[in-house]
Amino acid sequence: MSIDPIEPPAARNAWPVPPRGGWTADDLDTLPDLPPHTELIDGSLVFMSPQTRFHVWAVDFFNRHLVDALPDGMDVLREFTIDIDDQNRPEPDVIVFRTGGVEEHTDTRLPASSVVLAVEVVSRESLTRDRETKPLKYARAGIPHYWRVEDTGDHAVVYTFEREPATGAYVSTGIFHERMKVTVPFALDLDLSRIMRNRRGKPSES
Repeated sequence: MSIDPIEPPAARNAWPVPPRGGWTADDLDTLPDLPPHTELIDGSLVFMSPQTRFHVWAVDFFNRHLVDALPDGMDVLREFTIDIDDQNRPEPDVIVFRTGGVEEHTDTRLPASSVVLAVEVVSRESLTRDRETKPLKYARAGIPHYWRVEDTGDHAVVYTFEREPATGAYVSTGIFHERMKVTVPFALDLDLSRIMRNRRGKPSES
C-alpha cells in the first residue's frame, strides 16, 4: 500500500513582499504586523534597529527641551512619520511643527508643509540615511531646519542646517559640541553634556 507524502505547510513570508513599483505612503497604515516605527524610503520599508542608550537619551533630551522652549502655534512630536511624497514617509526622531497645519489628533502622519524642524539622532545603521538620504528629502519637501545628532563616544555633537530658499538645499549653520545656542527656528540654549552625563555614571541634572 502506497502512502501519499504529506506536504509541509507553505512557509509564510517573514516580511511583506513589495508590489511592483514599491510601497506607497498609504500602505504604512494598512500593512499588517509591521514593526513599530517602520519608515518608507523610496518605496521600500525601513525597519528600526535596536536603540542604543545614547539614542534614547538624545531623543528624550531634545524632545524635552524643545517642548520647554516652544513659541505659541508650535508643538513637538517624537518618532512620528511625515509625508514627503507617495514613496517617502520617513520618521524623524523629533519634529517641531506648526499646529495650524494639523487637522486631526487621530492623524498617523504630519504633512511636510507643517514641519519646521526635523531632528535625527544617528545610529550605526542609519548613518548614510541621516547624513545623505533624509536631508535631501527634507530639504526637497521644504522643511526649513534639520539637526543631526551624533555620538563621538565622549560627547554628543549637533550639526545644524537651514534650507537656502534660492537653491532649495540645506547649508550648514553650526557644529556644536558642549553648548548649543541658536536663534532659529526659535531661541534655544542647551548644555549638550547633559545628554552623556548618565553614561559617565553621574546623576542627570536635566
